[in-house]
Amino acid sequence: MKTVSVYSGKLFIPFVLALLLPMLAAAKKENHHSVHRHVRFSARTVERRLIALEAADLYYEMDLRDSGLNEKALEYALLGYHHLLKRHVLHKATVLSVCDFSQASSAKRMYVLDLQNKRLLYRTYVAHGQGSGRAFAHSFSNVPDSYKSSLGFYVTRNTYVGCNGLSLRIDGVEKGFNDKAHARGIVIHGANYVSERVLHKYGTMGTTFGCPAVPENMASQIIPVLKNGTCFFIYYPSRRYLLSSRMING
Repeated sequence: MKTVSVYSGKLFIPFVLALLLPMLAAAKKENHHSVHRHVRFSARTVERRLIALEAADLYYEMDLRDSGLNEKALEYALLGYHHLLKRHVLHKATVLSVCDFSQASSAKRMYVLDLQNKRLLYRTYVAHGQGSGRAFAHSFSNVPDSYKSSLGFYVTRNTYVGCNGLSLRIDGVEKGFNDKAHARGIVIHGANYVSERVLHKYGTMGTTFGCPAVPENMASQIIPVLKNGTCFFIYYPSRRYLLSSRMING
């Protein structure tokens, strides 16, 4: 019996090791991945906090408290802006534009910011799509022929002169939210129905087929500043968008 016991032990130990070694290797690998994930999570947390501080500083330096701009919208705008910077797709990194669609169209809710000199370059009216709502935009879509505005981040491209005069092409960079902007013909352009005259006459601003249109007399000033690779952000406190956007959540 003793001989059998020793012989069984000799077989048992390699058998146990054969089972344990893959488990130990897997545990070590999982621990490595866990540490790596923790480091990445910590880095993102630190980055978000730094950007929140940057947003608070800009909000104060540019004296935006009484402008109507949602401070959280500026923070989200900077999160996406920095994400685009890391992807090297912004060719004019000093300019950031924010359309705050949490405000009514009767408010001057488009803000063009000079990040380098911490100055508000322009604050003006901007129209939303007629399918998104009348005085307030509350519904958004990436679907062609929806006539709705699309939320999220865009990178500006080249200008052209079309039926709306000087216009600026923009590329939506968020899949599922605005990446069909080019196919939908979504551009920045001037419009005579985006004006205080229309606002006073009808009590509300005109709407578009989905384009973020600015006052006709402002287009020739704003579009040259925005063109050729600046960050353009359309904000609304949509829970679905804010939780799903990779630009905001890394």
